[in-house]
Amino acid sequence: MLIACLAFGSLLWKPAPLQLASGWMTDGPVLPLEFARVGDKGELSVVLCEQGRPCPTRWAYLEVGDLSRARDGLRRREQIHARHPEWVGSLDVRDIDGASDARIARWLRDHPVEAVVWTALPPRIDGEEGRFPSCDEAVAYLDGLSGEVRDHARDYVRRTAPEIDTPYRRAFERRLGWHTA
Repeated sequence: MLIACLAFGSLLWKPAPLQLASGWMTDGPVLPLEFARVGDKGELSVVLCEQGRPCPTRWAYLEVGDLSRARDGLRRREQIHARHPEWVGSLDVRDIDGASDARIARWLRDHPVEAVVWTALPPRIDGEEGRFPSCDEAVAYLDGLSGEVRDHARDYVRRTAPEIDTPYRRAFERRLGWHTA
């Protein structure tokens, strides 16, 4: 089975231990994305969320040919606890008609893959899973960081693909000077 992985954040520059069978291709589905999840290392990571701005994503083939193993590999890479299987999205072409996300279903139908996986972590701020931060909250959060955590968060924003051009990213550029590298 040919399986693809969608990416829009740090997977693009740091996929390990996820095993890719190709480079990243730029014609992934356009999905609503925003810098809306405080990550475990302090960065404000990009997540797929309906409040986000439609942005193009990237994709790559995975080495594994089994959807369950592909989901598990992405779960391990993202350090998602097994109690949250819904935080790894997937779609098999055989289930395309019942897909919960029509955008991904259309993309899958038009590409030479049989299944696709993606990170489906919810927004998070102030330790609240599912809470979408306002733009002012996001800027204030990042501006309040210091030392290595601030450096890591700034590098995350700067390394994120330029096509992830969201209102929050523009605010980070204007208010913090964190421009794309």
